[in-house]
Amino acid sequence: MHTVLIVDDNDINLTLAKALVLRLGDCQPVTFEHPVEAITWCETHEPDLVIVDYMMPDLDGLQFIAAFRKLPDRADIPVLMVTANDQKDIRYEALDGGANDFLNKPIDRVEFSARVRNMLALRTSRKCLADHARHLEVLVEERTAAIREREKELIVRISRAAEFRDPETGAHIQRMAHYSALTARSLGLSEQQCALILEAAPMHDVGKIGIPDYILLKPGRLTHDEFEIMKGHARLGYELLSGSGSAVLQAGAEIARSHHEKFDGSGYPAGLAGEAIPQFGRIVAVADVFDALTSDRPYKKAWSLDDAARFLREGAGKHFDPACVEAFLQAWDQALAVHSRFRDEEDPVF
Repeated sequence: MHTVLIVDDNDINLTLAKALVLRLGDCQPVTFEHPVEAITWCETHEPDLVIVDYMMPDLDGLQFIAAFRKLPDRADIPVLMVTANDQKDIRYEALDGGANDFLNKPIDRVEFSARVRNMLALRTSRKCLADHARHLEVLVEERTAAIREREKELIVRISRAAEFRDPETGAHIQRMAHYSALTARSLGLSEQQCALILEAAPMHDVGKIGIPDYILLKPGRLTHDEFEIMKGHARLGYELLSGSGSAVLQAGAEIARSHHEKFDGSGYPAGLAGEAIPQFGRIVAVADVFDALTSDRPYKKAWSLDDAARFLREGAGKHFDPACVEAFLQAWDQALAVHSRFRDEEDPVF
């Protein structure tokens, strides 16, 4: 059923137009003698066609069309203006203002029926196209969401690949990822960036896949040469993840390469200092060290949370970006909740 809005201050013209619309079938006319009232109605109702006279009080036809087109989602609804044959200047102005077609006075019934049918057919086509576009948009969103879920699963699996070879991980990737997101949010990063670091941070040590077992699994202190090989995991992780079209993998590559850099320039692999270290790397450095300190390892007992927080404060400006340390500590209550929520025996669930 099509809704046809008819606006004319002449009661006879209004009655005639209404009768002609009813004769078309599958049409519901809505009539107004006062154009201001008609605009008010249009604010909450969406007609399929507007038929409006030019000569009216308060708002003439041109002003009515201008007001109608300014309403949300009214730009594509067809408008027929009723004018006299000699009002060409008015017609030109009406076309510029958003009118689609014209009816001549006095109204010819055949012409009226033809033009109204054409305009309603146009409206039907546009609605079909809009519905199809919305359907495609929903379909694309669904497919994109499915791809993102597969990507997230792949990232978790890649992150856990290092875990299976490194006894120091377990739920570490969960905790440090959430610590990283808390810090990013406390720094004022966008929710999109916070979600990105949450997904990308678990890949920080994926390069350990390429480190020999005799080094990776060594229970004691590494020699200088062994540590030099171990440091290569930052470069290996970057090489494994870089070059992808995925924003998450790109962020993961950046984190893998930079999370062992130190704010004073004494870190590795590139010896970057200060803000030359990517922000995600500076954030993950704080989260990674804090979780390592507060977790049991074969070679040490877990530090207390307060001792680990003190270590971060003491390392601010040397090992860590002071802003990242402060942001992490500002989210202390949430960090404690993360520490309690994720245990080493649990599987990663982000």
